[in-house]
Amino acid sequence: MSLELTHSNSRVPLLKCVVWDLDDTIWEGTLLEGGGDALRLGVAELIKGLDARGVLQSIASRNDSSAMERLRSFGLDRYFLYPRFSWGRKSESLKEIASALNIGVDSLAFVDDQPFERDEVSACLPGVLTVDAGDLSRLLRDPRLPTGGTTEARQRRQLYQAEINRRVGEETFQGGREAFLRELGMVVTIRPANDDDLARAEELTSRTSQMNTTGRVYTARELHDMSRSSAHLVWVAELDDRYGGSGVVGLAVVTLERGLWVLELLITSCRVVSRGVGGVMLSCLLERAKAAGVRLQALFIPNEKNRISYVTYKFAGFLEAQTRSDVRVLEHPLVEIRPVPAHVAVVVKG
Repeated sequence: MSLELTHSNSRVPLLKCVVWDLDDTIWEGTLLEGGGDALRLGVAELIKGLDARGVLQSIASRNDSSAMERLRSFGLDRYFLYPRFSWGRKSESLKEIASALNIGVDSLAFVDDQPFERDEVSACLPGVLTVDAGDLSRLLRDPRLPTGGTTEARQRRQLYQAEINRRVGEETFQGGREAFLRELGMVVTIRPANDDDLARAEELTSRTSQMNTTGRVYTARELHDMSRSSAHLVWVAELDDRYGGSGVVGLAVVTLERGLWVLELLITSCRVVSRGVGGVMLSCLLERAKAAGVRLQALFIPNEKNRISYVTYKFAGFLEAQTRSDVRVLEHPLVEIRPVPAHVAVVVKG
C-alpha cells in the first residue's frame, strides 16, 4: 500500500456562493429612497450565468424583506437562497448564509458598492473575496470560480432549494426526527461510476471539504482509468427521497490489493452531510470486503475542516492502525458491521 498521496490540505477553496448587496449593486439607487427601478448594466446576465455554472447566490442588504418583491419584479428572486436583510454588520449576515448553506465562509464572494462594507467584511472574514460592484470583471477573472458543466452544477440551486423544503418539512413535522426520517423515504443507490459520472466525481473532489477524508483531488481522466482498472473500485452514491433526487452525492475510491483493500478517498456532498450517506457507503463497502475475505483499511488526512469524516470512520468501527507522516491508517476488524439505519433503503448495483 502506498501512502504517497498527492494532496493539499491548504488548498484554496472554490467560490461556492456569491453574496450580493442590492442598492447601487444589483439595481440603480437606493430602494428605500425611491430608487431601484432599473437593474445595473449586465448584472442580470451575470446572475443567470453564475447560476448556470453551479454557483449559489444570496443577498446581504440593508433593506427589509420587501426588497424581494423588487427582485421578483425583475424575475431574479428565485436565484437567491437564504437572503439576509439586516441593519447589522454584513460580516454577520455572511456567516449566517454560510452556516445555512453548510459551506465555509472562505467559499464566499461578497459584492458591494460601498468600500466601508467591503472593508468590514475583509477585516472580520479575511477569507471572503470582496468585489467592488463597479468592477464585476474581478469576480469573473478569479480562478476559484467554477466552470460548471455537470448536470449537478446546472441544477445546484434547485437541489439546495429542495433541501430547504426538507428542512421546512422537518420543522413543521408533527413528531420526532426519527419519525420524520422514516416518512422521508430515503433511497441510497450505490453503483460503479460510469463515464457520465466522471465530471461530477471530479467536481466532488474539488468542491467538498468537510466530508473529504484525504483532500485528494482526482481528475476525470484519473477516475476514468481507475474505474476501468481491476486494481481499483470507484463507487458513486445517489440519494432520492419524497422531495426529489439529490443527484450523485458520494464517491469512494478503493485500491484492491491481494488480501487488502484500501479506501483511498471517501467523499459525500456537504449538501447531504446530515443524511448519513457516508455511513451507508461504508457499511456496504465493509460488507463487500468481508464477503471477499480481505482486510479493509482507510486513509485519513486531518485538516481544519474534515473532522466529521474521521467521526464517520470511528462511528463505523474503524480503529487506528498506524500513522505515517500526516496520513492516518485506519482498519476495520470486520467482526461486527454497523447496519444501515432502518429508515434508509439501499440499492447496490454491480
